[in-house]
Amino acid sequence: MDRRTEGVSMAKKVPLDELSVAVGRVLGLLLTEEKVDHAVQTLSRALKESIPGTLGAGVSILDSRGRRISAGATDTVVEQADALQYALGQGPCLTAWASETTVIVQDVTTDPRWPDWSAAVSNLPIRSVVSVPLIADGESLGAMKIYAALPAAYGETSAALMTLFASPAATLLSHIQTAETAERISETLQSALYSRDLVNRACGILMERHRLTPEQALRRLMRQARETRQTLPDVGAQLVAGSSADPA
Repeated sequence: MDRRTEGVSMAKKVPLDELSVAVGRVLGLLLTEEKVDHAVQTLSRALKESIPGTLGAGVSILDSRGRRISAGATDTVVEQADALQYALGQGPCLTAWASETTVIVQDVTTDPRWPDWSAAVSNLPIRSVVSVPLIADGESLGAMKIYAALPAAYGETSAALMTLFASPAATLLSHIQTAETAERISETLQSALYSRDLVNRACGILMERHRLTPEQALRRLMRQARETRQTLPDVGAQLVAGSSADPA
């Protein structure tokens, strides 16, 4: 089936009003989510349900450690195919992500662009692929993809539908990731400030009890931490709580 025939067939299977409803539904669901993993799960399910012939869908993004991961995969085959891309450093999803362009694969077994990956997925029920980059504020955050078990299952119409999902989804993911990063930074900062406060209070107790200078009090705490193999904040917290004796 060529792309023109595929487009006609697609239009017959999924009328424009149904596509609008599908897009509206996923966007409405996405806007209610608070975390990236929930958002991409909703997105992947909607992709699989909205595009005929789709065996599985998923989203590739970076985790908190900067590693490429598959999030919200609807099926195990998506995780397997994506894991091979990450391990080999090649594949349609990585190409879409890096080049910021839509990638359409009519037949994995004959497409010459990623020979190692194509050979690696030969035992998986994957023949057709569409991968679309997720771009927000000029930055490529990742990519979303759909897999089909039959060759020539997708064409320009499928890619156009995915693009409808991609733009608002990328914007949402960008906002959520920014918020989560800020939250992690805030939590880390709060923890650091709390630890510093404990150490300062413990030093203050030692200074008052033993007429020590701030430097002498801190050295006592540090020596206690080394001898007991604890962290400095832990030793300080015990001293402030009165659960341990003064360090000698």
